[in-house]
Amino acid sequence: MIGKRPRAAERTENTPIMNRSLIAGLSRIAPNLVVSLAYRQVTDPQIRKLRPHEDLTLDKARKSWLDFQGFRIRLYEWGEGDKEVLLVHGWEGQAGNFADLVECLLAAGYKIYAFDGPSHGYSSRGKTSQFAFTDLVAELIRKYRAPNIVSHSFGGVATTYALYRNPDLGVHKYALLTTPDRFQERIDDVAAAVGISEKVKNRLIQRLEKETGEEIERMNVSDFVRSIKVNQALIIHDENDKVIPIERSRNVHRNWEVCRFVPVTGTGHFRILRSEIVLDEVLKFLEA
Repeated sequence: MIGKRPRAAERTENTPIMNRSLIAGLSRIAPNLVVSLAYRQVTDPQIRKLRPHEDLTLDKARKSWLDFQGFRIRLYEWGEGDKEVLLVHGWEGQAGNFADLVECLLAAGYKIYAFDGPSHGYSSRGKTSQFAFTDLVAELIRKYRAPNIVSHSFGGVATTYALYRNPDLGVHKYALLTTPDRFQERIDDVAAAVGISEKVKNRLIQRLEKETGEEIERMNVSDFVRSIKVNQALIIHDENDKVIPIERSRNVHRNWEVCRFVPVTGTGHFRILRSEIVLDEVLKFLEA
């Protein structure tokens, strides 16, 4: 078993960081403090614990390290097949979340690459951001040159933005197991979860734009996909996903000519990674 390190408390992507009434009061008297708290919600990932079988799948991987922007990034490889696929986990996720898919791909003869993002999983911890995560995805797409990618949740933002920013990179087949669309919606979700005012939300956006050099309103997956180099794409999303509404994936699909959309039920946002129906659909897509 690989060595375990202390993990942060488990939470979902929309878990409030403080009591809403307290936040509302602080928004009036100490808006800069609330901006800092909301900024931490967006940039400081809290990691969900792995299930025992997910750790066991990681145990079987060939492991290495990549130095990236002051982090030690844990890399994983499985299999020796000629067919190759890169797995991109979501924000507050990690490579182990793909354990069930890894086992299916191994049985089908694939060579699989995965990683734990900055301050995620077994990679080193520190101040990071969703933009740094995207930079890492671009580096790994370039490193492995895998013709196939499968992502979960925010991994869809990171991957499409990486391809958009690096037009020399391309992918043959790309499967997205849920995806957000507009980064502004992520900010809105955080604002709604913690109860911050519109004024404080605007200050948060200004801080993010200043530190990243990016315009938040232009960070839209539905825009990225119009020009990225992907031959075939598949989006699978649960009708009752309570973390990312299905309409966000539908909008991405509407703007992506090479994409097929498959709605499912009964999987939610996280169980979609373990659903036999979904895993079969991904494998059929890659093998076709």
